[in-house]
Amino acid sequence: MPHSYIPRLRIAAVTAAAAALVLTLSACAPAAVPAAPNPRQNAGNSLPSAHIHGLSVNGETGQVLLATHEGLYDVSKRTAIKIGPTNDLMGLAAAMDQGVFYASGHPGEGSSLPNPLGLIKTRDGGKTWQQVSRQNESDFHALAATKSGIVAFDGTLRTSTDGKNWTTVAAGFAPAALAGYPYSDTVLATTQEGVQRSTDGGATWTPDKSSPIIQFAAFASAKEAVGAAPDGTVYYSADAGTTWKRTGKITGEVQAVAATEGTDGNPWIWAATSTGLVVSTDGGTTFRPSDAD
Repeated sequence: MPHSYIPRLRIAAVTAAAAALVLTLSACAPAAVPAAPNPRQNAGNSLPSAHIHGLSVNGETGQVLLATHEGLYDVSKRTAIKIGPTNDLMGLAAAMDQGVFYASGHPGEGSSLPNPLGLIKTRDGGKTWQQVSRQNESDFHALAATKSGIVAFDGTLRTSTDGKNWTTVAAGFAPAALAGYPYSDTVLATTQEGVQRSTDGGATWTPDKSSPIIQFAAFASAKEAVGAAPDGTVYYSADAGTTWKRTGKITGEVQAVAATEGTDGNPWIWAATSTGLVVSTDGGTTFRPSDAD
């Protein structure tokens, strides 16, 4: 596991319930694969849910988290561990401080939280969640945490510096996924026409018509970004999404990606797929099951 060089580094998951880059605003898009058996206790690299909405990897501790239709799971080891209550978590985004995440979605069975959840926040790694804003109003299928605040999409693109007061952004596009980095104000939005890029925390956007069509994206550092196309093709950017180069391909239907800074100049890339969790330690050129020896 690479060790990060930035204090408190963690990379937020890119969370989008996207199929062919069409954002679905229902509680949870139908899965393309049958529900997996409970968590990696069986042979192979199965996931604890067929509905994966987000993936987050901590570059310091090696913790790997999955946001799913059934709640949050720690899948760092072969046996997945459920964390906290059962809620349909969408838009999982890691903040700057250790153990702090934002999410949205819908309450699960037995939950007393409002529907939709609006913006919720955890300070203890997902064990408990607090209501922040837009309860009964917003189901943010895409969320990104930046140096200056939060960028979110619930059918309308919005930004907030404190998670409570929101500004509507007249963006003119519907992002399938939002990728941000807690130490930068650069945000990437994946769309059917290509990548949209913001350098001011989501306030203004510039389309890149020459970019590849990317379905999921994630930052490994303030400058390094990775993306996965609908067919699993992997792209790498050394300039925060300004330019891209193809590196490899992921086998299986990709449901979420995350990345961390590598020690040899190549970012580590994780992908939750229809066949399990895979990881690349060479910048996306090759992938292997995350629990392979």
